[in-house]
Amino acid sequence: MIAKTACSDFLHFFRSWISNPLRVAAIAPSGDPLARIMTSEIAALDGPIIELGPGTGVFTRALLARGVSEADLTLIEYGPEFISALQSRFPTARLLQMDAAHLAEADIFEGEPVGAVVSGLPLLSMSPDKIAAIMAGVFTYMRPGGAVYQFTYGPRCPVPRPILDRLGLEAVRIGGTVRNLPPASVYRISRREPLELSRERLRYRKSEAEIDDITAFSNDAGG
Repeated sequence: MIAKTACSDFLHFFRSWISNPLRVAAIAPSGDPLARIMTSEIAALDGPIIELGPGTGVFTRALLARGVSEADLTLIEYGPEFISALQSRFPTARLLQMDAAHLAEADIFEGEPVGAVVSGLPLLSMSPDKIAAIMAGVFTYMRPGGAVYQFTYGPRCPVPRPILDRLGLEAVRIGGTVRNLPPASVYRISRREPLELSRERLRYRKSEAEIDDITAFSNDAGG
């Protein structure tokens, strides 16, 4: 039964990749070795947990194996082709079909209750603006000491350094595996120091950035 499910998931994932390679970004679901690394620092007491881009639920199952309650999971999935299977496999988890870049204004939690975020999103195929919106959004809900766990197929953290600096974040590589298709590394992304990212600040972030750009241009021009 497990082998049959794994084969079905591979075919499902492969078809999704064929139809939209930029959104799915991998030809197969993440493997169990990668899932164990992604969830190795998460415990049952860290719930509630947000999972971004659960796909076929590989990381979701690993979280449950770590003792996290299914009811403590909020699954954020954009791809409609994965929704039905996720609902069937994890009926007591909260499943939201939405773009993770809109988390900040979605009000999916009150306060900052989230202990960790596990991300299967293909950040390497996303624009810097979208990556920044996703990172800023998840940290509006993160409790002090919480972290985002993000994997990548690239040689470095998929969140560019300027975005980490702007949001007051740091990234540390916590492991990797060649027993994945493709081989992958895992990063823990956390606050460098306590940082309040309110929705009001996020709302005005774009206008503040524009002011900074104008000031920099003026200084360079000698104005």
